Amino acid sequence: MASTSRTRTGRGRGRGRGRGRGSGSSSLPPPPSTLPLIIEEFFIVVYEDPLVKKELPKKFADYLDGQEPAKVYLRAADCGPRLWTVEVLFDGQGRMYLDKGWEKFAIAHGVDFGCYVHFKYEGDDVLTVKVFDGTMCRRYYYSDDEDTDDESDDDVKPCIHPL
Repeated sequence: MASTSRTRTGRGRGRGRGRGRGSGSSSLPPPPSTLPLIIEEFFIVVYEDPLVKKELPKKFADYLDGQEPAKVYLRAADCGPRLWTVEVLFDGQGRMYLDKGWEKFAIAHGVDFGCYVHFKYEGDDVLTVKVFDGTMCRRYYYSDDEDTDDESDDDVKPCIHPL
C-alpha cells in the first residue's frame, strides 16, 4: 500500500518531480494564460454611496469585450421573476458601470455601505444578484410584486425581508 501512495505523490521510481519521458507533463492542466477567460461570478463591496453608479470588475468588462451591452437585467435571487433594467456605461478605458436603474434596485434590496453584492452572469445580459450585509450574512427577500416590467413603476417597491 505504501508504494502506491508514493507513486501517486510523484515519489519513488527515481523520477524527478514532473519530469518523465514526456508522459508526466500531459496530465498537468495547461498554464492559466492558455485557459479561456470565463467570468461567471464576481462581487463588489459597497464602500461609497450605495445609490450611485457602481463599477464592475475589469475582468468582467474584459470578458464582455466586443459585446458590451447597453443594458443589463438584474434578477435578485429568491425575489421572484422580476427583472430590473439597468443601463450600463463603458468609459473607453475598459471600465464598466451599472448606472441608471441601479439606484432603484439598490433601494429595493437594501444595498448599503459595507454590503457585498454578488453577481452571477446568466448570459443574455442577465445577472442574478445576492446581497450580503456587513456581517457577511446573506439577505433573503421575497416579493409580493408579480409585475416583471419595472419600466412602468414610478415608485420603488422593495422586496420584503422576512423576519
